Amino acid sequence: MRNLITGLALALSMTGSLWAQEVLAPEPGIENTIQSQIDAFLQDDFGTAFDFAAPNIRNIFRTPENFGAMVQQGYPMVWRPDSVTFGDLRAIAGGLYQMVILKDAAGNLHYLDYRMQMIDGQWRIAGVQILQAPDVTA
Repeated sequence: MRNLITGLALALSMTGSLWAQEVLAPEPGIENTIQSQIDAFLQDDFGTAFDFAAPNIRNIFRTPENFGAMVQQGYPMVWRPDSVTFGDLRAIAGGLYQMVILKDAAGNLHYLDYRMQMIDGQWRIAGVQILQAPDVTA
């Protein structure tokens, strides 16, 4: 399992800002998919949350329970956010990435990129990468 998570992290890290980015108009379907998955996590409904995952993620984790455990351990800010804000939707190297800003219960902000795929007419989450917070200087 550790090798699997390490491999996922490596693959996702390779999708960073090396490629040109095009900011797109917001896509309500993408935002609804992400928000619906977060809502399912807030209810500990891992089955519903798993339904929003793309086949590549479903194949890796195999069961909603495995998927839920990974999110609880690796992405606690997704499992229990205090607030959710949608940032830019970007096209990067042929993929669509939705930035999501989550505030946890302690008030810390977390920036994540959700890689989205259209599968059978439905938006699905194909990966999530934790981003470095933007540098805010005066």
